[in-house]
Amino acid sequence: MPRLFPIFLKLVGRRVLVVGAGTIAESKIADLLDTGAQIKVIAFEANETITKWARAGLIELEKRGFVAGDLQDVDLVLVATSSPVLNKLVFSEAQKQKVLCNVMDVPEQCDFFYPAIVKRGDLQIAISTSGQSPSLAQRLRRQLERQFGLTYAKWVAELGETRREILKSRLTPEQKHELLQSLASREAFEAMVARNENAQHAKQGVA
Repeated sequence: MPRLFPIFLKLVGRRVLVVGAGTIAESKIADLLDTGAQIKVIAFEANETITKWARAGLIELEKRGFVAGDLQDVDLVLVATSSPVLNKLVFSEAQKQKVLCNVMDVPEQCDFFYPAIVKRGDLQIAISTSGQSPSLAQRLRRQLERQFGLTYAKWVAELGETRREILKSRLTPEQKHELLQSLASREAFEAMVARNENAQHAKQGVA
């Protein structure tokens, strides 16, 4: 199998089609909700959560069967049904129309795979085994979640703010690069943690 090309997609304004509306589809739709994508779901029946999202206007839901025309102007299609025949049909049509497709749990019918993700605010660490062992990817995710605690979310946000200020400064390109490198160091992270702990202790002492 050729090596996969890892990317993070910007889906703002992109049309994403989801075929199926059960538990598995729900988990994938949940990941899409805050991406800014235009989400359309097609299924004869939808579970309670997906129905609520549709009523709230977060997604578009059509309770019917899939037809080839549903892929027109679609950027991405996710398939999560219990029918191998339907899954294969959607994947085949997606290939004809050159739409990237992922059929859940069927690696040979996937143009891309969902990685296991560690999320800490804007920090996202993706782990993939190219569909060979999702269990291993999940185990590695749990290890990284312990290594990269929730404090990283605040630190990355602070780094972003500081980076924008540095880039606007009159420092030379070399000085900017050196400063940005030092701010992203382990020592800088530990100093930030220590500052937060001291501030918290001081706050508790005042209280």
